Amino acid sequence: MNSSFTVPSTASSMASNQDSFAITLAPLSIGEIYTLAESPANGAIVVMSGMVRNQTDGKPVVSLEYQAYKPMAIKVFEQIAVEIRHQWPDVNKVIIHHRVGRLQISEISVLVAIGCPHRSEAFEACRYAIDTLKHTAPIWKKEHWADGSSSWVSIGACEMNSQPG
Repeated sequence: MNSSFTVPSTASSMASNQDSFAITLAPLSIGEIYTLAESPANGAIVVMSGMVRNQTDGKPVVSLEYQAYKPMAIKVFEQIAVEIRHQWPDVNKVIIHHRVGRLQISEISVLVAIGCPHRSEAFEACRYAIDTLKHTAPIWKKEHWADGSSSWVSIGACEMNSQPG
């Protein structure tokens, strides 16, 4: 079974064939994502790493479990890249990789990297990518609590942009 795949986007959609989108069971690597975002035209690469934290709303978490509808999630990632290039045309590379399966505390669940000539656009595009992904991608999270219980996080329960995390 191929647990990771990259789908190049078509030029007609404004996404670049140098972009990389993946849903994977394998651990994510910041170094690998950074390398994928490199380009001689970049003046900045911004990487956002989402990790499993040990609590939610003060309640101890022991692990998270992610599931995704992979084909649709990849299409959402591609659409995010199209929207980024519409807002920030200078963006050179958009990298979005998300992990599925059961993850332990401190493991990386999602990596987003944006390669761009200028840092301000790279930061803005990276934030747009992660915020949009969290609200639109068919990826679900189950929190496993220290007391042995667990609960799925609702699709509509996205974090507000003003909240850290």
